[in-house]
Amino acid sequence: MNPVGKALWFIESHFAEELTLDDIAHCGCVSRFHLARAFEAATGVPVMRYVRGRRLSEAARRLADGAPDILTVAIDAGYGSHEAFTRAFREQFGLTPEALRARGHLDNLVIVEPIKMDETLLTHLAPPRFEDGRPFLVAGLSERYTCESAAAIPSQWQRFNEYFGKVPGQVGNVAYGVCYNADDAGNIDYLCGVEVSDFSTLPAEFSRLRIAAQRYAVFSHREHVSTIRRTWNTIWNTWLPASGHLPADAPNFERYDAKFDPVSGMGGLEIWLPLKA
Repeated sequence: MNPVGKALWFIESHFAEELTLDDIAHCGCVSRFHLARAFEAATGVPVMRYVRGRRLSEAARRLADGAPDILTVAIDAGYGSHEAFTRAFREQFGLTPEALRARGHLDNLVIVEPIKMDETLLTHLAPPRFEDGRPFLVAGLSERYTCESAAAIPSQWQRFNEYFGKVPGQVGNVAYGVCYNADDAGNIDYLCGVEVSDFSTLPAEFSRLRIAAQRYAVFSHREHVSTIRRTWNTIWNTWLPASGHLPADAPNFERYDAKFDPVSGMGGLEIWLPLKA
């Protein structure tokens, strides 16, 4: 497994926390020396500069949207003071946080976007099992993504993990990553959530989704979670055309049970692809 792919997933999932090069290298299962050189060779950017750029870019988005408290944005970006944040922000973008918030847009700012992970096809995909899925309710945080912006999904999980286990009416300890409302341009809504017993007492910021009873092909993804796009790509472009099955116009989802470790990204997950009857 490419250590840079693991490192990119780990950074996107944890950049709001304190991160060191040793932390990132440990996730990539290589030495810090190895990772530093592999990362820059693969991306053209030193690893810690990428971490800094991602933190400040997410902070810039919040400020352009009018975040009322700059110190809160600074702390969420990993800075202990308004002064340290302002200094780093000016170095990155050439203006102060106050100035960006006042103008209210990101035009002409060089935003550091998430680097896409490996999307090549798998050489082997284990055959799926088939399941008749029951109807259930899912609630959590939802974002809309383009093909280009979907690399930010791990940071969405980072935000949702603060709620996991504390969602009102949560059923079990399984997390779901649900893709729905796809359009012809390849844009989707992606919901990080859990099964709930009802929608009545959920936080206002939560999205709610009803999953109907459905026939599924269920695939196991046993590698690091950062390679999940390769598995999805192989399912859609190799398995499905050869299978004789047709996909249903219904939500598909990733199912993360207790074996999955959100810190390391290992432990495996399942991909549930809805099929027409």
